[in-house]
Amino acid sequence: MKALSVYAEKCCGCRICELVCAYQHFQRNNPKKAAIRVFALFPNPASNVPVVCHHCGVPKCVELCPEGALYKAEDGRILLTAKKCTGCLECIEACPFTAVYFHSDMITPIICDLCDGDPACVKWCPTKALRFTPLSAIKQERRARLAATMGGTS
Repeated sequence: MKALSVYAEKCCGCRICELVCAYQHFQRNNPKKAAIRVFALFPNPASNVPVVCHHCGVPKCVELCPEGALYKAEDGRILLTAKKCTGCLECIEACPFTAVYFHSDMITPIICDLCDGDPACVKWCPTKALRFTPLSAIKQERRARLAATMGGTS
């Protein structure tokens, strides 16, 4: 299984990821319809953080969806069955990463589906702040980063 990794320190804030996501899913140049959002960290506006679904191991959005419209697929992605969704927005409240979005033009939430395993945002990110890598590699990298911050070696 692969997952989307975010390297916020590499994000330049260009928001190309938002544009390609919205176009990929809605054929519109409207970043408000993207399943990824880039937020500037204040008071330091040069720091940007892309926020996207983590496809959690135990997803609260799935657990708290009263209609069962969200589900965890076998490949680990969180997916939406639009026909079941009533637009209650419980999933937005449930997400601990604030990575489920809503647009007033729509009755269903916007959640990353990893572009069916080939994320457009990753392909177009000019600084490689977004990567689609095997989960085992991500975990290994996190352990190495943790060890480095604790004074160990990586």
